[in-house]
Amino acid sequence: MGEKQMLMIPGPTPVPEKVLLAMAKHPIGHRSADFSNIIAQVNKGLKWLHQTNNEILTLASSGTGAMEAGIINFLSPGDKVLVGDNGKFGERWGKLCQAFGLDTEIIKAEWGQPLDPEVFREKLTADTNKKIKAVIITHSETSTGVLNPLEAINKAVKDHGEALIIVDAVTSLGATNVPVDQWGLDVVASGSQKGYMIPPGLGFVAVSEKAWKAYETAKLPRFYFDLGKYKKANAKDSTPFTPAINLYFALNTALELMQEEGLENIFARHQRLTKVTREGIKALGLKLYAPDQYASNAITAVATSPLNAEDLRGYIRKTYDIVLAGGQDHLKGQIFRIGHLGFSCEREMLTVLAVLKESLATLQA
Repeated sequence: MGEKQMLMIPGPTPVPEKVLLAMAKHPIGHRSADFSNIIAQVNKGLKWLHQTNNEILTLASSGTGAMEAGIINFLSPGDKVLVGDNGKFGERWGKLCQAFGLDTEIIKAEWGQPLDPEVFREKLTADTNKKIKAVIITHSETSTGVLNPLEAINKAVKDHGEALIIVDAVTSLGATNVPVDQWGLDVVASGSQKGYMIPPGLGFVAVSEKAWKAYETAKLPRFYFDLGKYKKANAKDSTPFTPAINLYFALNTALELMQEEGLENIFARHQRLTKVTREGIKALGLKLYAPDQYASNAITAVATSPLNAEDLRGYIRKTYDIVLAGGQDHLKGQIFRIGHLGFSCEREMLTVLAVLKESLATLQA
């Protein structure tokens, strides 16, 4: 039953049939009036989803590309940045900053635990000479299922006055309330294969007026990811380089579906799925890797010791054709991760929980 695979990972996520059909259309010219109309519709929908009047720039890239663009366009070599690291992706942004010659200070927390806003506040308050140019945070840490306290960290950044807040919202946008304008977020990056309900291939960057001012003096090298080019093209409902045309078709349809559901309903659905998943895991006697008060609405990580998580994942995939995500780096074999974002519903969560119950009984017998 190879056509029945059930994808329950934090990305790529399941895609609605209507979106798949939209993507199956013949490509059209990317400099045509018809495509310009689609870009205009998409840009309007993206602003709605981000709850912002700021520019939303669409790249043919993954979420990592969107984050790289979100960092290199607003900083110069040697600039001091604070990077939150409590998982695989926070760690990645630290490495990215170091690769571009930024003066990078890593603020760590244990994997599975949230970043501490007070540590950021202390660092920012002590920076009386305003050397810190940016604070870079992963909102939903996909590797562990932790939702970091972005609003509290951002308040410390705003109190500093000079630093930008640069946010990886790759698995929070479309699953969790991220009110860009209300919170005054400067740069917000995300990727198409998560809450957007379309395949991988598009990255998105929301940019504030404050960030655009920083862009004017930023000196890190950039060409394809020069967001100024995308901003200029956006004003003409165009793109600076060849876009992923059929993914735009998919995105336009997905945004229409999301608008039909409504933002509050989308967030409430993801909260229900998170609660169903976490309560079910507890009932099975398994340990949740992230604390309830910092649980991501996109992904739940589960510890399986003494059972090897890879054995459990392998059994479930072979027996039921359900794909769960594994642990990364030192967590491989120790945890598995259930994705519940985007085109997901309670029926799928209940199916996974029933399969877990049987699988645990079989493997522990």
